[in-house]
Amino acid sequence: MKKMELLAPAGDLEKLKIAVIYGADAVYFGGEFFSLRAGAGNLTIDEIKEGVAFAHEHGAKAYMTLNIFAHNEDIEPLCAYLSKIKDIPIDAFIISDPGVIMLVREMIPDAEVHLSTQANMTNYVTAKFWEAQGVKRIVIARELTFSEIRKLRSEMPESMELEAFVHGAMCISYSGRCLLSNFMIERDANRGMCAHPCRWKYTLMEEKRPGEYFPIEEDERGTYILNSRDLCMIEHIPELAESGIVSAKIEGRMKSIFYVATIVGAYRRAIDEYYKNPAGYRFDPKWLAELKKVSHREFTTGFYFDKPTNKDQNYQTSAYTRDYSFTGLVKAYDEKTGYAVVEQRNKMSIGEEIEVFGPNADFYAQILTEMYDFETGEPLESAPHPQQMLKIKLDGFAAPYFMIRKRK
Repeated sequence: MKKMELLAPAGDLEKLKIAVIYGADAVYFGGEFFSLRAGAGNLTIDEIKEGVAFAHEHGAKAYMTLNIFAHNEDIEPLCAYLSKIKDIPIDAFIISDPGVIMLVREMIPDAEVHLSTQANMTNYVTAKFWEAQGVKRIVIARELTFSEIRKLRSEMPESMELEAFVHGAMCISYSGRCLLSNFMIERDANRGMCAHPCRWKYTLMEEKRPGEYFPIEEDERGTYILNSRDLCMIEHIPELAESGIVSAKIEGRMKSIFYVATIVGAYRRAIDEYYKNPAGYRFDPKWLAELKKVSHREFTTGFYFDKPTNKDQNYQTSAYTRDYSFTGLVKAYDEKTGYAVVEQRNKMSIGEEIEVFGPNADFYAQILTEMYDFETGEPLESAPHPQQMLKIKLDGFAAPYFMIRKRK
């Protein structure tokens, strides 16, 4: 059985490297233009070169998103941009607009093209159409069930691949094709600038009673009528693998390196355990517990098993659950002394319990007993300064790119 690819988001160069180090088989990133995450850090051309090289050095692939729905004024800048990146060995381009596919294939003839989920591909006849256009892989619409995916796979050309989102935020509109943000505040979701108005809290106003607002309530806390839970499929790795999906995709180019490391690490272990012995595979609840230590909404399995119901909505709040904070990134570690050089990311203090985790390593907890300013050697009771360089005594092993967190 061919092993399912774990595909991770890379909102900037640091996140790209973290994703690869924590076990992603491939990463997807946007350039400074033409991607559906304009608010992410994204990568400059020099960073794309560095990021692609880093991924390849570590045996991972790097896919670039060019998935806006282009307007007339985008065409000439896009062509100019493609001419600047055409020699970078990007493994594939994720595209939704047929015209953009045509331009990429004209300007980069050997480019591999993946169809973005924004294209709403939901049936095998359409899959055959896209194969005729030179598309190698389809990122299927989020609205498909497992039974539909299996039917797709059985009817599609064998040369085509299926990729599917398995974790992260769910768009309330059909595969992200939403006009609400553009209509309300002129930020076009289909050009990367969604303001997420589906997460806002709404009231009702009758047209002949302007200024009189009636709350839309499920209970006294109000309601968020378009507010989906987050997708989470870590408990269903066998079903994913056996459905014919070749790539399991994590959403989150806007998320932190703490998020990327934690989510990728958990799914990496689950996928690896499954392929060691598919028949004897057992889900480990600690993987799900890890996912809950980063910012998240309550979880849902989306459309995979059936159409979502009211149980897949959160009618009470659009806020994230944030039970842990990311407090430090390990830059260096001395095994002989047990001291780590740590870049502070949030405040931590002597006497607090911290957790240390890293790629392919279970976390361990300890009380923070020793902390010094790295430059001066001065003992510290707390580290409140952003990105302050610290020297911390750890009870267990660490290495560069290990992370420190604490419960709030």
